[in-house]
Amino acid sequence: MAVLKVTFTKTTRGKLALVLWVLNWISVLTGIILFSLGLFLKVEIQKRKELMSADVHSVPDMLIATGLVACVINFLGGKICYDCVDTTKFLRWKLLMLPYIVCTFLFTFCILVGGLMCYSMRNELEESLFLGLRNAMLYYKDTGTPGRCYLKRTVDLLQIQFQCCGNAGFRDWFHVQWINNRWLDMTHSEVTDRLRSNVEGKYLMDGVPFSCCNTFSPRPCIQTQVTNNSAHYNYDWKTEERNLWTRGCRQVLLDHYTNIMQSIGFIVLIIWLFELWVLTGVRYLQTAMENLLRQGDPDLESDGWLLENSIAQTARSNFKIIKNLGKCYQVDDDPNIDVPSTAQQEVSTCQIPVAR
Repeated sequence: MAVLKVTFTKTTRGKLALVLWVLNWISVLTGIILFSLGLFLKVEIQKRKELMSADVHSVPDMLIATGLVACVINFLGGKICYDCVDTTKFLRWKLLMLPYIVCTFLFTFCILVGGLMCYSMRNELEESLFLGLRNAMLYYKDTGTPGRCYLKRTVDLLQIQFQCCGNAGFRDWFHVQWINNRWLDMTHSEVTDRLRSNVEGKYLMDGVPFSCCNTFSPRPCIQTQVTNNSAHYNYDWKTEERNLWTRGCRQVLLDHYTNIMQSIGFIVLIIWLFELWVLTGVRYLQTAMENLLRQGDPDLESDGWLLENSIAQTARSNFKIIKNLGKCYQVDDDPNIDVPSTAQQEVSTCQIPVAR
């Protein structure tokens, strides 16, 4: 028994073909949208690639590839649906319709995977940002080292633009030396004492770069001796929340990219539903036109369906087809493979006449 069978007249078949032709051209636009969203996400990630330890371009690359494939497939689908208005033109596409539907189904599945990947990318991105920001803070002081001299500017712009400080918070700067040794007075006793007190010989202090300063603070920014209340007048570092940015840059960037990816994922899932509806319509059109050809009269009604048999019967038949295809290559199990044929035996027993 056919699944979701619908009867089409000549008029409804023509209208269905024209509607699908329009929808396929709309799908070409959705493919352009997918490509644009992937390109936008790739550019956003590329802007701050120095702050990430690993390549996280899998999602934007998939969206870009899916968008390009969508444009090609839906352009072809529009041509097929337009020709299906005429029965004679449909004959040119009859053999191509089923492979086209299968490829479109796989393509819609890729769209769904791309949309779900936008929601599952958060953990991968969080780990990449954690390691990338940690390395950027470690190399913050290396302004004279080739390949690292840009990191100070990158981190400062990040902290100013996103109003954040450190990796998880401003205290992260207390555990790294962010001042280059060439800006330290090595003859000063306080500097030498700090260098000697650290096992690795680093100049650590309870201070942060200027970019951590909260621009909304009512008092001048306190960026050195942050935890020393006696070093500043009328100051308590535990309550001075407005002196420095309190949020870590990792969480801020993670929220920034998560909002972008969730918005993109929502749009992609809507496109997936739209493509699914178009695929369903094309399947109805294909089955209706094939049944019409069997009847031989283009003016008669014809039935269209999603599946010719039930889901269970379709699954069993497809399994049998796959199983039979597999048997075609199992030539080693043939019991007669090493037995010579009768024709060969007859040829071997015949005597070749000798010319006299």
